[in-house]
Order: sequence, then C-alpha cells, then structure tokens
Amino acid sequence: MQLVCPAGNLPALQAAIDAGADAVYAGFRDQTNARAFPGLNFSDEELRAGIAYAHQRGRQVYLALNTYPDSARLQQWYTAVDKAAEFGCDAIIAAEMAVLDYATRRHPSLKRHLSVQGSATTAPALRYAHERFGISRAVLPRVLSIQQVERLCEGSPVPIEVFAFGSLCIMVEGRCQLSSYVTGASPNRHGVCSPASFVRWEEHDDGRRSVRLNQVLMDKFEPAEPAGYPTVCKGRFDVGGEIFHALEEPTSLNTLELLPRLAQAGVAALKIEGRQRGVAYVASVTRTWREALDRHGAAPAAWKLQPEWQSSLSRHAEGHQTTLGPYHRSWH
Repeated sequence: MQLVCPAGNLPALQAAIDAGADAVYAGFRDQTNARAFPGLNFSDEELRAGIAYAHQRGRQVYLALNTYPDSARLQQWYTAVDKAAEFGCDAIIAAEMAVLDYATRRHPSLKRHLSVQGSATTAPALRYAHERFGISRAVLPRVLSIQQVERLCEGSPVPIEVFAFGSLCIMVEGRCQLSSYVTGASPNRHGVCSPASFVRWEEHDDGRRSVRLNQVLMDKFEPAEPAGYPTVCKGRFDVGGEIFHALEEPTSLNTLELLPRLAQAGVAALKIEGRQRGVAYVASVTRTWREALDRHGAAPAAWKLQPEWQSSLSRHAEGHQTTLGPYHRSWH
C-alpha cells in the first residue's frame, strides 16, 4: 500500500518525503483547494521545488484541486490544472465534474484522482467517474464503515485510497454547509472551514477563554483546558439547558489496528490528513506509519500492533482517537 502524506508547505513536503511518504498532496495558495488557510500552501516556485525534491527521490506529488468553483471563477481552476501538467505533478485530486472534464480533454496524460470531496460511496458512482473522466484512483469518504470499504474494493474499477489517520468530519464529504451557514463562506467553494477572519477569541478575568465565529459563540474553555481551532461541527452548544458537543466530539481517526484488514481488502493507498498541521506532526506520523507498513509488507502474518506506534500517534490526536465512524467494525 502506498503512503500518501500531507504537505501544507515546502518544509512539510520535504519532511514527509524524508520520513518515508510514497507521495504527498499539496495545494496552491488560493481557493482551488480545501485548506485555503492564511500561511498555508504553495506558490508556483515552491511547488516546482517540491516536485523536484520528490521526484529526485522517486516519490510523487498530487495537487489538490478539490473545491467547487462557481461559473465566474472556473477559469482559475482550469489554470491550476494547466499548471499541474506543466510543473510535472503526478496527479490531480479533483471533485468538480467541470474540472475533471477539462483535465480529461486538455491533459489526458495527467492522472486524475477522484477526491474525497466527490463523495463517491457506491460502485456505480466510481464506474461513472472512471468511464466519464478516466480517473485512475478514488479517495473514499470518511463516513464509510470498514465493511463498506471492503465491498467497494471488490466492485471498484479503479484502485481505492482511504483516510488512515487525522481529523474526522461528520459531514458527507463535499457537502458541508455548517461553516457556510454561519459565515457565508463554504469550505467546498471557498476552501476553508471557519475562515480566520471570522474567528474572535476573548480572554476573561477568571482565566477562561471563549471563541466566536462570526459573533456566534462556539465554545468556552476553562483556564487549563486545551482549546482547538473553532469549527461549527465540533463546538459545544446549549441544547435544552445542557451544554455539550451537540454535533460531534473532537476526535481523531486512527485506523492503524485495521491495517491488515485494509491490506486484505485491496486498498491501494492510505492517506494521512493534516495539511494544516506543522512539520513535526507530518514527520512523526509519517515515520510511524512507514514503519508499520514496512513491517506488514515484510511479514503480513506476523504483523502485530506495537504499543510505541500508538503512543506516538496519540501525541497528535485531537481529543481522543477512534476507529469508529469511517471504519466502524459494526454498522449501527
């Protein structure tokens, strides 16, 4: 199985490659990708340098063009596809049919991966994308169970990539409306969930902190309580007089214990979430998964989950780690 790791900037790309990533995925410094946070992503020169660094070491670079343009901005996505081909990207990761269609017609030799944002959860959906746009890989949504992943691997016309570690998202991939409802900026169209310009932190006299998104209270934190970046889905809200994570508790996906089952299913690639995270996260998580994959590849029957792997990954978890949700062992 291929290990695909995040690169939010050039140092992170280099760290992922050095730690053993087979491929990295990156985005331009604009709204053509779903991690359009200030300070993240690549200029043209940086992406060229990153591709050269990867290719010199026999690795690959995939360009995320996974947001949904409106008709007035479609040319920007077309230009990004042209650059991906010109710069030598090994594939684009796209969801919007117009973007996939343009890449198919103008750059047929440029590989096309169906993004998780495309939300393809059935074999017919995968067949359509393969027949219509010639996709060579599909990234499955994180809302699927392990049983569904196994069935899709059996019926898919293309290799399957699944998320293996990182933040969870409760929304059907590619259709999140929560941030758009509160701020008017959709992560699917504008590339960012909870835009930083709408975030306001407040320090209180008693040491507590509160955070608002476009003046809507998202959460309050005790003085010593860790405070994460505010998103609507992971906020705590007053519901019937009770304050709790009404939509989703902050959790991190960790499927390491399911590695043998994912390999047996025929999954082609494992994806690490986290282009918004730092170099230390990328290097540490990549290194851990590289070791686990190498040991499994060398002796699948003797493979055992090592406590030190889980200990290393737990340092980077959001809230607590879980194998529930996307890779639920029993579907409820």
